[in-house]
Amino acid sequence: MKFRILKKDKESEARIAIIETPRYRATTPVFMPVGTLGTVKTVSPQELKDLGATIILGNTYHLYLRPGTEIIGRLGGLHRFASWNRLILTDSGGFQVHSLSPLRKITEDGVEFRSHLDGSIHFFSPEKVIKIQRILGSDFVMPLDWCVSYPAEPWEVKKGMDLTIRWAERSKKCPLNPHQNLFAIVQGGMVKELRKECALKLIEMDFSGYAIGGLSVGEPKSLMWEMTEFTTPLLPQDRPRYLMGVGKPEDIVFAVMCGVDMFDCVLPTRCARNGLLFTWKGKLRIKNNPYKDQDRPIDEECNCYACRNFSRAYLRHLFINDEILALKLNTIHNLSFYMSLMEKIKREIAKGTFRKWALEFIRTYPELEAL
Repeated sequence: MKFRILKKDKESEARIAIIETPRYRATTPVFMPVGTLGTVKTVSPQELKDLGATIILGNTYHLYLRPGTEIIGRLGGLHRFASWNRLILTDSGGFQVHSLSPLRKITEDGVEFRSHLDGSIHFFSPEKVIKIQRILGSDFVMPLDWCVSYPAEPWEVKKGMDLTIRWAERSKKCPLNPHQNLFAIVQGGMVKELRKECALKLIEMDFSGYAIGGLSVGEPKSLMWEMTEFTTPLLPQDRPRYLMGVGKPEDIVFAVMCGVDMFDCVLPTRCARNGLLFTWKGKLRIKNNPYKDQDRPIDEECNCYACRNFSRAYLRHLFINDEILALKLNTIHNLSFYMSLMEKIKREIAKGTFRKWALEFIRTYPELEAL
């Protein structure tokens, strides 16, 4: 992997860069749609390409349980299995295991957990998680880490951070395919001293990229922003910086100001399936009564397939009648909004006007209501 910075903003830490791999290249800042089971729900790989997606996510925990690592490996790896010839990042499954708190047991060796599907017992060690991702063949690989919920006692945060560091060291020794790149994950909860300690120790190990984990786990937005602003500058300038699981539009814009390059979140696709649509004037709940006879697109500023061809009235009709097409069109629109947001960010950085635009966007976007 080659990471090359093309443009730095003079008034913030924002930057435009290229991640180049043997398979494909991505321009950052980049939003990565979440495809937990090897598919971004309701949309096809071709539709994702048409929207401009260059990286999607897969979930190690879920893919390991179904259809199973062996099946995906036998069928040529996750790219071929999912018919996606661009880039894939696979997370470690650590967050999913963490969320199964009544069903898991943590030790120095790894995590024992029960499947949420059938209750069967499984064990993830750092080595096993890397082996699974080697078989999946993803381009960007995340090591097993331990994410602590908010709030947490200081001793618990430190224990999780120490374990994350030791697991990262073990993961670094595991073989990968030549095209694969191992990232590290900075933990440390909401304690700045621990965040700094974790970052510095991981940097010494020399990973291909660095992720900020353990945020958006229930803490106030102001605290999440504070930790992002503190942690990002600690990470190497010449490596991609990835903020895991954070994805409200204003959060992305703020994090780009801090120097973050990569983002993922289920928000645009999950909200789409629940009828909440993003527009440049705020958020819109398509099931609401005022839209039942509106002959206008979701967003006049959007050029996606849904906005070019269908009215709010039709989309509301589809949604309240549980038509599958509603979920597809809503998802296409929300992903289009997110991709357009990333393009807007890059244009503002390129023009040298990003900071002014970003501060105005952050100030106004959460307050706006869709018309």
